[in-house]
Amino acid sequence: MIVGAAELSNGFNRAFRWTQATGMVNLGTLPGGIRSVARGVSLDGDVVVGWSGDGSGIHHAWRWENGTMTDIHNPAFGQSEAIGVSGNGQVVVGAWGPPSFTPARPFRWTSATGIVDLGTLGGAWGEAWAANEDGSIVVGWSEVAQGNWHAFRWTEAGGMEDLNITYASLLTDGSVLRWASAISPDGRYIAGNGTRPDRRYYAFLLDTGPRCTAHSSDVDNNGCIDDADLLAVLFAFGNTGSNLGRVDVNCDGIVDDADLLQVLFNFGNGC
Repeated sequence: MIVGAAELSNGFNRAFRWTQATGMVNLGTLPGGIRSVARGVSLDGDVVVGWSGDGSGIHHAWRWENGTMTDIHNPAFGQSEAIGVSGNGQVVVGAWGPPSFTPARPFRWTSATGIVDLGTLGGAWGEAWAANEDGSIVVGWSEVAQGNWHAFRWTEAGGMEDLNITYASLLTDGSVLRWASAISPDGRYIAGNGTRPDRRYYAFLLDTGPRCTAHSSDVDNNGCIDDADLLAVLFAFGNTGSNLGRVDVNCDGIVDDADLLQVLFNFGNGC
């Protein structure tokens, strides 16, 4: 499933939805619109989101499903553009602003709440780019001060947080996470762009999952350090990675002699 925009012979863009079976399908515009762009699609491909513009240059966010494009814009917000949609298609995220779109601010939409302003990290600008499976987590970028933008994560319980503050311990080389543009369905992984002290832009992949900590020698966690624990480490011997589980007893990313020795030194405890 691919969505995007393609130019017509009259020079105006039209949102499209493509599948191998249907090819490129024109999704049209909102009533009175002369152009449209698709920006996001749900995991099953049934929901598409984007924006449609009229002759005056005003954009309205829309949500498309079952062949119907629905205007989700709130006139009180000037104009709006949908940029992303949750995996289940029920939550739309994007940016809204005055008619000049200066500045733009991030929003989250549901059928129950309509467009809700998510605020900023202190500056005037921001955009929401993506949401997880159920839309409970939103990511994007926001100014912390004029011209200085940081990647954010938003949740209903915690509001908007600066990822550079939350994960400062991972950014000791002077890197700055500038904007977040994608998030995995479970919310664990966030991708985007950042800068390093050389002022160049780099792609980043942030793993927000629990960091590994040293495990007990009781590998099978049954209260007794015995042959079963020893065999578990032996069978996994030589494996490497960040998700090895309890067989990586000392949590150094490899199952080796150190893990085996730790089990042997504690052999018999709890039995």
